[in-house]
Amino acid sequence: MTTAQTSPQKTDAGQLKMVRKAAIGSAVGTTIEAYDFQIYGVASALVFSTVFFSDVPSSLGVVFSFATLSVGFLARPFGAIIFGHYGDRVGRKTLLVTALMGAGGCTTVMGMLPTTASVGIWAPILLVFLRLLQGIFHGGEQGGAVLMAVEHAPAEKRGWYGSWTFLGSPGGTLLAAGVMGVVTAATGDNFLTWGWRIPFLLSFLLLGVGLIIRFTVTESPKFAKVKSEEGKTKAPLIQVIQKSWKFVLISIGVNLGFNAFIWVLISYSLAYGTEYLSLPRELMLRGTQIGSVVMIISILVFARLSDKIGRTPVMFFGAAFLVIYPFPMFALLNTAEPVVVVLALVIGFCGSSAVFGPLAAFLVELFPTKVAYSGVSVGYSLGAVLGGGLAPFIASLLMNVSGGQSWTVSLYLTLAGLISFISMIVLRRIRTSDKALNLAK
Repeated sequence: MTTAQTSPQKTDAGQLKMVRKAAIGSAVGTTIEAYDFQIYGVASALVFSTVFFSDVPSSLGVVFSFATLSVGFLARPFGAIIFGHYGDRVGRKTLLVTALMGAGGCTTVMGMLPTTASVGIWAPILLVFLRLLQGIFHGGEQGGAVLMAVEHAPAEKRGWYGSWTFLGSPGGTLLAAGVMGVVTAATGDNFLTWGWRIPFLLSFLLLGVGLIIRFTVTESPKFAKVKSEEGKTKAPLIQVIQKSWKFVLISIGVNLGFNAFIWVLISYSLAYGTEYLSLPRELMLRGTQIGSVVMIISILVFARLSDKIGRTPVMFFGAAFLVIYPFPMFALLNTAEPVVVVLALVIGFCGSSAVFGPLAAFLVELFPTKVAYSGVSVGYSLGAVLGGGLAPFIASLLMNVSGGQSWTVSLYLTLAGLISFISMIVLRRIRTSDKALNLAK
């Protein structure tokens, strides 16, 4: 693994400036992406069951709302394949700009949709279509943003600068929860009539900021070098499947457990707190905001630690946390005590960062540069689909089927965490075997 063991190389002021600009550009882009995705997740928990699924019981309406959330995740692999192919042939920058424009545009249009009360079944149909399209664009965004940050960075700081990309996730969560909280308080009784639209329409302003920053970042130097020396890769996805399929499966597995946990924490916990524990929306949103701030700090700490001691030890700890914490988390939530509920969320955001912080550099280091856009995007997006895409829907379904037994959701998250943990074990064995083969030659 290329981590802290790599000898430091001097980086001049001009290079360092571009490294930081690439990292900031990736962070801002993924913040907007996360805002788009997570404002939808918050709205799925608090709004859509009333606005788009008003003809069914409220608990079933929440299930349908989270089902539309899953549609965006299901579309991600298609975006990963499309954007990964052209990202490995044309370049990272052009595809990232396209992905950002498409995703932000979909979010803005969602804020203009008519409701079921106005146009009937066409309202949820249009919502699902836009969510599908948004998922395709997001599938091309994440992998490219990760590559831009890590491929610009010096080898001994890949974890640190790569983690800036994933700061966008808690940053987007913080922004989404904050905007939704302010809008909820400001619009009051009008929140479910027109107030919920404001956070979606704000995406247009964020899109403008993101594009300005992203246009100023140069193409990935590693990709530019490989392209000039080896030319365009004809079929990058086929090469990934033929030569690196084990690492695709590992990246899927590692990301699956994390995504399942974090999306239950970000999205389903809001519905659980308001629907089953009768807690105020404002309290659950406040807990998410505080947790997001803690996660930003934790991501940086764990990423820097991975540069020092290696990705594997840090991510093993994070995967173990994903296995152990779900049962204690719901036990804390079920107290319905405001301070304890917020603490439960904060601990979840902090502990899971041990996986998320080093993840950017971890994924990039699994694949050769010439096919990295395809490898990272497909692995990451499939993990996001099987984990985060289905998690809120499965959690809400389990609660309905079990008659409100939260242990069913805890068990589901523990099993998902086990997949991440086992994936890390398999990776260690593969690398130990490869090392032994190289020494034997």
